[in-house]
Amino acid sequence: MTTAAILTISDSRQLATDQSGDLITDRLTSHQFTILKRILVKDDLVDIQAAFLQLEQAGPDIIITNGGTGVAQRDTTIPAIRPLLTRVIPGFGEYFRQISLAEIGTRALASQALAGFNYRNQLTYCLPGSPNACQTALDRLIIPEYQHLLFESSNQRKEVHHHAH
Repeated sequence: MTTAAILTISDSRQLATDQSGDLITDRLTSHQFTILKRILVKDDLVDIQAAFLQLEQAGPDIIITNGGTGVAQRDTTIPAIRPLLTRVIPGFGEYFRQISLAEIGTRALASQALAGFNYRNQLTYCLPGSPNACQTALDRLIIPEYQHLLFESSNQRKEVHHHAH
């Protein structure tokens, strides 16, 4: 059973009105994920990092953030999360923007959607705040590929450990 934690970053939403967080929860649970924890914070760099570290400590296989991935001054998700990732998966953001380009046109270029692994080897995705974008990322990229990424990543860790002896 794969476990996940969800972090919503928004100045305007509460958990009760968090459509994207609800959508992520529903899509993941319908694919046999267990949601360990779900947090909503304001778009503030320190708040985002504190919440992310809290989710990290809950020990999920996957952490998904939504919101704050644009290029506006107040969009601080990427500057908050990127330094906490030890490895970035560039293809995720590239392909997400390519799919989004077909769906919403050149506005997709402003998305800094990102995926990678933190130092605990938890697979992390930073998605835009729109429910549509979250659904696209989950259905087209995350759900089809997360098992392979987790497998590759855990394999890599074992090999490194194995060669150390």
